[in-house]
Amino acid sequence: MTLVTRRTILLAASALGAVGLTAGLAFADLPPLAKKDTYKVGFAQTESNNPWRIAQTKSMQDKAAELGYQLVYTDAAGSAAKQVADVNSMIAQGVDLIFLAPREEKPLIPAVMAAKKAGIPVILLDRNVDQALAKAGEDYVTFIGSDFIDEGKRVAEWLAKNANGKSKIIELEGTTGSSPANDRKKGFDEAITAAGGFTILASQSGDFARDKGRQVAEALLQAHPDADVIYAHNDEMAMGAIAALEAAGKVPGKDVLVLSIDGGKEAVQAVVDGKIAAVVECNPRFGPKAFETMARYAAGEKIEAWVKNVDKFYDPSNAAAELPNAY
Repeated sequence: MTLVTRRTILLAASALGAVGLTAGLAFADLPPLAKKDTYKVGFAQTESNNPWRIAQTKSMQDKAAELGYQLVYTDAAGSAAKQVADVNSMIAQGVDLIFLAPREEKPLIPAVMAAKKAGIPVILLDRNVDQALAKAGEDYVTFIGSDFIDEGKRVAEWLAKNANGKSKIIELEGTTGSSPANDRKKGFDEAITAAGGFTILASQSGDFARDKGRQVAEALLQAHPDADVIYAHNDEMAMGAIAALEAAGKVPGKDVLVLSIDGGKEAVQAVVDGKIAAVVECNPRFGPKAFETMARYAAGEKIEAWVKNVDKFYDPSNAAAELPNAY
């Protein structure tokens, strides 16, 4: 009688590259990824309603095509529930690996765990999940993305040095419960408090959306007409805030400083035009690093828990020169 151990099953799965063999197992550790000439890979996008997401998707599609991989792409249209269903569909289709850009930290945990149970490794892109509920190297391979806390901190540090007497802040937060919204707020709020002399008059979610950001900015400017700084967690809300300021008869960049994160071409142009004071880049071009990390994992490398993206910073000193390089 042959003793079949978990190691035997894992080695067999790796050799065959067969998701079906492992689909019924609940993995205590990360499932393996076989080395193959080509792969069927899932990419579960959170939404496609802004230039950042569109640039990220294009980067992923372009790199998959370059490698000759089949990319199973889904768009959750801003719904965490749909994104969970999208991941479950990829599992049913037997993809080799799933790239997941989780809309929110907690609701996507079941999707991560379902993929792990099915023997399909997951790599998180641009947003993380709740670390108390799922861990890199154990439940998913790694998180590839920017340091959102540092992004918020860099905005605050720039403001502290360049405020020119402006000190009353309205903060437009991203999607409630998402890691960039949580961390960009934490980094900014802590650094601006440490700087001293500033007051956050109001802080409210604009859901990373332009029109929602405009609506929230309009309401908060009416409630706080003395506000002279708007810090938006992304470019879309910053552009919405500019529209709200202009509708209120205020001059962005003069009456009110606008600060942003993402660094899309429109926002960098707004820095050149003087409407946005400064913007931290959040690089959306994930394709090369995502598929490089996948290859490293298939080769048996131990992947670090966080593969960091390096982000630029745009202000009047470099915006015009950097504009051609913005996404």
